[in-house]
Amino acid sequence: MIIFNITVIVEDTVHDDFFHFLHNEYVPTVQNSEKFQEVKTYRLTEPVNEGITYCVQCFAKSREELDNFRDQKFIELSQALLQKFPDKAFFFTSVLEYSNPL
Repeated sequence: MIIFNITVIVEDTVHDDFFHFLHNEYVPTVQNSEKFQEVKTYRLTEPVNEGITYCVQCFAKSREELDNFRDQKFIELSQALLQKFPDKAFFFTSVLEYSNPL
C-alpha cells in the first residue's frame, strides 16, 4: 500500500475558510478521483508550528494509481489551494510505503 501525504500549513487568519475548503472541495475531489481506497484528514498537534497544520493521507493500492492521480488531478488541486489562499497556505507532499514486519 502506498500513502500519499499532503501536509498543509495555513495561517490562523484564514483557518475557517480553509477548513471549509478542505472538507467540502479538496477532500471530495480527491475521493472522487477514484484513485484511492481511503482518504483521511488529520490536524497536527505536535510539534506546534506557526499557523495550523493539516495532513491529508490518501491510501492507494499501487504506485501507478498514485502517479495517475498526480498526473490527472493533483496539479489542479494545488493550483486551487494556492489561488484561494495566496500567501496564507504552504503545502508539501510525501510518499510512504506500508512496511509489514517479517
